[in-house]
Amino acid sequence: MGWWVLVGVIGVGVLLWLAHRLGWIDLSDKSRSSSKGGSSRGGGALLIGDEVFAPAKYEAQLELDERSRLPVPAPVAGDGDKGIFGDGPVRIRLDADGNPLR
Repeated sequence: MGWWVLVGVIGVGVLLWLAHRLGWIDLSDKSRSSSKGGSSRGGGALLIGDEVFAPAKYEAQLELDERSRLPVPAPVAGDGDKGIFGDGPVRIRLDADGNPLR
């Protein structure tokens, strides 16, 4: 094996690591769910093709998977207040140590 093959393999590895560190590509395993121990979608290794060649489809699939795990629908811009702010300003009472009072 020529020395240039070894240098090429190491170079590709360094480029992949650098691209991951800079956020150009995401190599984390999204096919595993931390709460349920698995995912409903299959072909985890094959999804890298979508991430590279169809990034919009890949991101849409991730968003769909994330929304399917939510307990309630995510709020949208036109939903309004939903009673979060009440009648006046929000006040958070703290004790002497800076911990919130219950």
